[in-house]
Amino acid sequence: MSNDEGMTKHGSSRHSSLVIRHFARSPRRSKRQKAYARAGVDVDLGNKLKRRIQSLVRQTHGPKVLGKIGGFGGLFRADFGAMRDPVLVASIDSVGTKLKIAFAMNKHDTVGADMVNHCVNDIAVLGARPLFFLDYIGCEKLEPRVFDQLLRGFSRACRSAGCALIGGETAQLPGMYRQGEYDLAGCIVGVVDRKNIIDGRKIKPGDVILGLASNGLHTNGYSLARKILFEKMKLKPRSRLQGSTMTVGNELLRVHKNYQPLLAKVPAGIIKGLAHITGGGLIDNLPRVLPKKCDAVIETKSWQVPRIFKLLQEKGHVPASEMYQVFNMGIGMVAIVSEHDAKRAISILSASRTDSSRGERAKRIGRIERGTGKTRLVF
Repeated sequence: MSNDEGMTKHGSSRHSSLVIRHFARSPRRSKRQKAYARAGVDVDLGNKLKRRIQSLVRQTHGPKVLGKIGGFGGLFRADFGAMRDPVLVASIDSVGTKLKIAFAMNKHDTVGADMVNHCVNDIAVLGARPLFFLDYIGCEKLEPRVFDQLLRGFSRACRSAGCALIGGETAQLPGMYRQGEYDLAGCIVGVVDRKNIIDGRKIKPGDVILGLASNGLHTNGYSLARKILFEKMKLKPRSRLQGSTMTVGNELLRVHKNYQPLLAKVPAGIIKGLAHITGGGLIDNLPRVLPKKCDAVIETKSWQVPRIFKLLQEKGHVPASEMYQVFNMGIGMVAIVSEHDAKRAISILSASRTDSSRGERAKRIGRIERGTGKTRLVF
């Protein structure tokens, strides 16, 4: 986009060429600034916020991040150590309409972490570890408190993931967004040694499907969840959930888990395939890693489905098959291993603890059978 739309780079990227040029010029430009601010783009505020976030961004940096904060691009000096054939893995995603809950609760320190963790998981399924992350914030108007909370969420999650936040962009776009609203997107780059890429090619009939628990909706299914909870059930974000002391809003803002540190504890070669259970649920995500002649058979009674999903299904009159295609239903990550390695994998995944993810009690939730590359649910 052009600088006329108030694009503001943060992190190790530029805070916007517009802002940099402005500060390099003389004070006689002040009338131009005020006119631009009246039009909805506050350049001075953007610079002030950039200075405030520098310490947050630096906390995610190590010796591999080069250059100063405020440059035109982020610099990362890759060191692949003992990898013989390093392969870069990249992914980009958004938080979706979960942001609507953040707006309603006026709580913005979790959705930034959601964005990072979602992206980390998307490359972890290929066996990659994260290197660096870049974010995008598009907003109607810069609000310092909101911006600060978002960056704190990005920074916290990046630190936990061992991932450098090397850049980002904030676009002030008056007229494009509703007052007080914004959008988020994130891009991540990671690396994996080619011999350790997890691509599902070795999956075969007889293999075991393991499920790792989610802690809620993560970042998918929010359009349907909001319709059921707020339109059909007439609840408010601060209403108490049935049988819980937690509000609807806090339940829906639970942070998307980062599974990568936990999966990294499993020795290379044991996990044959991984599926991050996001949009499309178990039904659509498992086929992404299945060979064409294999089906994933999921025993839906093999784990306890969290209460929030049961409530959504009951009050929304949603068919069970659709629930497993829209929501994760309590399973945030799936690992496929051989029968021979199943016990060992369960033990590692159940006992490991990392800074960013407690060990989950991995469960057998199904098996691989001959088929046509689909997911079959057994109720």
